[in-house]
Amino acid sequence: MENWEKIVHVKSSLERKKGQFSLFIGRFQPLHIAHQALFQQVLNEGGNVLIGIRDGEIDAKNPYTAMEVMGNIMNHYEDLISQDRVRVFIVPDICSIEFGRGVGYDIIERIPPTEIAQISATKIREGVVNSTK
Repeated sequence: MENWEKIVHVKSSLERKKGQFSLFIGRFQPLHIAHQALFQQVLNEGGNVLIGIRDGEIDAKNPYTAMEVMGNIMNHYEDLISQDRVRVFIVPDICSIEFGRGVGYDIIERIPPTEIAQISATKIREGVVNSTK
């Protein structure tokens, strides 16, 4: 799997410790190969992944409940969850991620290769809807 470009926007003044997690927050409606490739970047570096699922209202863009998304992710990562390499939890629906100075963790943006960046959960959801008609 190709490595993604990595931009560190904020560098922690603290040393990384074994067993820490990298946090990802999203809707994951549904979990797809681009999400999996993103998480795999951290896993390949020996890190652990903490997946926060936004608990939003059900609508056309969010057809699954947070519990359904959590079950899907937990089924997919069952082995890594049992190894404590992946953890999954639900967060309230958020509008921003904010931080103060000296937060004690890095803020990293991972830029996917073009073929991964073109994957769209909207198109996946539309395909699911069309296949059930």
